[in-house]
Amino acid sequence: MEVTRLPGGDHLEMRVKGRLDGYWADHLAVALEQAIREGAHRIRLNLADVAYMSSAGIGVLVKFYKQLREIQGSLVVSPVSPPVKRVLEMANLALLLSAEAAPAAQSLTPVRLLGQLDRESPTFEIRDLEPKARLACRVIGDPDLLRGCRFGEEHSRKIMFPDSTFAVGLGAFGNSFDDCAGRFGEFLAVSGAATYQPTDGSNVPDYLLSSGAFVPELMVLYSLLCEGRFAYLARFEPKKEGSAAGLADLVRSGLEIAGSEAAGLVMVAESAGLIGASLRRSPAVKGSEGSPFRHPEVREWLSFSAEHAYVRTLTLVAGVAARGEAGDLAPMLRPLAKGSSLLGHFHAAAFSYRPLQKGRIELKDTVAKLFDTASLQAVLHLIGDDREMEGAGQSEFLRGACWIGPIETVRAEGN
Repeated sequence: MEVTRLPGGDHLEMRVKGRLDGYWADHLAVALEQAIREGAHRIRLNLADVAYMSSAGIGVLVKFYKQLREIQGSLVVSPVSPPVKRVLEMANLALLLSAEAAPAAQSLTPVRLLGQLDRESPTFEIRDLEPKARLACRVIGDPDLLRGCRFGEEHSRKIMFPDSTFAVGLGAFGNSFDDCAGRFGEFLAVSGAATYQPTDGSNVPDYLLSSGAFVPELMVLYSLLCEGRFAYLARFEPKKEGSAAGLADLVRSGLEIAGSEAAGLVMVAESAGLIGASLRRSPAVKGSEGSPFRHPEVREWLSFSAEHAYVRTLTLVAGVAARGEAGDLAPMLRPLAKGSSLLGHFHAAAFSYRPLQKGRIELKDTVAKLFDTASLQAVLHLIGDDREMEGAGQSEFLRGACWIGPIETVRAEGN
């Protein structure tokens, strides 16, 4: 089989020549996925030179038709050879894959396009959401109790995470401290979805989604929790395909867009590799004085990314960043880059890859679709590994969307 790309205005034409059977269907699937990763969301498949198509080929067409339609894109099959036309008509797919079936652009409340922020990589397209909107941040608990694993029942509380909040921290799903004591791990909550990485040995992340009157809640040891609306939406794309931006660079640009010394950020982006850590054991289980950070105990308590992990996944990232002293936020923040005054605390949930809709998108709908249609792989705390020679660097991202809100108030809440 031969697949040739021919750019055509607002769509990409892909001409296929040969047989579209069980052997070659995967070849076409790889070509389509690569085109979508590179930003082509309106694709026309020219099958005029395809002599034969089996059910495996039909499966590829239907899969990518549905995937593109979900993000307001389109897959159109035209023109087609007589054998392909016959198969599509017999499978009742001729109209489904025709030009007339291409979806209209999604109707969303217009938002003002502020302009672009040009960096070495990437380029940001910035949109107003609600410019006067501000976030209120709560600093809950004492992260210093992680040293020596000194958390007890008196240091936990049950917290609800409605649509209007996002948060990161250590917590677990359960009804009481005793119920969660052996499972506390990294969590993040965004727009009515909450997920965490249990430390009970299962190594399988769990999640809860809001529905009707149901609101996700966790038993929390400590957390950064922001409530309110985002002021800006920034879409970012690499200047050249394959070039990635580090987390610190994206956060620095986010603070510039926010025009604030402290901001909350939520990002949905294609990962070029995550550098992070996660607990192997619950910090509510008594450890030695040096647990979980001192060598050699650290090997039993923490998992680290020795190299970029979860490459080419779609990631949900949430956290808080600040410059300088950071005030009441300081106990929760750490430097994002060596020698920098940029501080932050970010968690990421890694999902199997799904294309992300272009332009203006809604955070809640985007997050809900991630949990509904993609496979959740892990939750981890993002870190920078700046060790000389063997350091892995920081998490990197190719393209995505970032919701940004200046933080107006910070309230410290001890346990």
